[in-house]
Amino acid sequence: MELLESWLGKNSDVTGFKEDGGSIFKELALFQDYRGLPTLKNELAEFMEEIRGKRVRMDPNKIVLTAGSTSANETLMFCLAEPGDAFLIPTPYYPGYDRDLKWRTGVEIVPIQCTSSNHFRITKFALEEAYKQAQKLNLNVKGVLVTNPSNPLGTTMSKEEVDIVINFCMTKLIHIVSDEIFSATVFSSPKFVSILEALNEGNLQESIAMNLVHVVYSLSKDLGLSGFRVGLIYSNNEMVISAATKMSSFGLISSQTQHLVSNILHDKKFIKYYMKENARRLKKRHEMLVSKLKRIGIQCLRSNAGLFCWVDMRHLLSSNTFEAEFDLWKKILCDVKLNISPGSSCHCSEPGWFRICFANVSEETLQVLMQRMKTFVGGIGHRNLICFSRKPMLLKWAFGLSSFDRQADR
Repeated sequence: MELLESWLGKNSDVTGFKEDGGSIFKELALFQDYRGLPTLKNELAEFMEEIRGKRVRMDPNKIVLTAGSTSANETLMFCLAEPGDAFLIPTPYYPGYDRDLKWRTGVEIVPIQCTSSNHFRITKFALEEAYKQAQKLNLNVKGVLVTNPSNPLGTTMSKEEVDIVINFCMTKLIHIVSDEIFSATVFSSPKFVSILEALNEGNLQESIAMNLVHVVYSLSKDLGLSGFRVGLIYSNNEMVISAATKMSSFGLISSQTQHLVSNILHDKKFIKYYMKENARRLKKRHEMLVSKLKRIGIQCLRSNAGLFCWVDMRHLLSSNTFEAEFDLWKKILCDVKLNISPGSSCHCSEPGWFRICFANVSEETLQVLMQRMKTFVGGIGHRNLICFSRKPMLLKWAFGLSSFDRQADR
């Protein structure tokens, strides 16, 4: 954050809404075209190309601006599905999807059950089983939604996984929505492979596949600007672009924000430095958390992206149940004062997995938390876990911390 604040301090004309010595405040304050400022679209296209190593060319005319990725995902559901239709999503997945994709659209979610046996990777078998489950429920499957890099796993999809999803969807002639809002948080290998890159490499550019693939992106994570609400939909489907653009008038990005962000992105030297430094800091903090957890006997899923770790605490459960997971979560919250996301809130099929975010606290705070966790884990061997009575409202509130606190959870 201090890097961005430093840039703002050195570019007072931008923050003061001035250009060439004159004020542009009036111009920005009046109504703008709801399609968005062309300068911002151009800069976003170039930024997304840079993240993908220029392996994909992004057309600014295929961008629909939205007020964050939440709006982008909901808009796509309105465009691609009817109430009662379904999207398949691999587990574990971001809890907010239960709100963003379903609440106002009437769209259903059918989980693609991924397990720890293969490090929660997507398989053709899991996709087929989810599709069959949807059919049993009399749901019309309209597509598959993936997060790449994954929230909560902190992993990038392998090229093999991406190809499996593409081949599955092309066979069924259903849509693919790829939520790529963590794409610039990759801090170690393997590299990020966008769904658009995989399409190009598969020589599917001219086929019907291009009209079935849609990307969601925002600057909330890659630049830490979640409060700016700068999101987008990228699609080759002209009907989707047309409909989504009309719907975007219900969730516009302010002209002042568009102006500011486009100027930040235009400073290529600063952006290049920022991305490099951000990846370095994420890697350092990630290694710090993983190593300290390992010392106290807690393992993490091997990850290379995102702002969090997927942590295996199955051995700390009093029983192999989600009730025991809840009890452990509450003990950590009340005794350690650490608010982490239980795997069940992410629809994980196995109890005992938790998501810990390492990027939203200082190193000093993380040190204190790890010392408390060490004491807590050491104490478990000398006493039984306390089982709390769980009233329905309490259970709903507890898991709601992960589901509804957008800033903390995403």
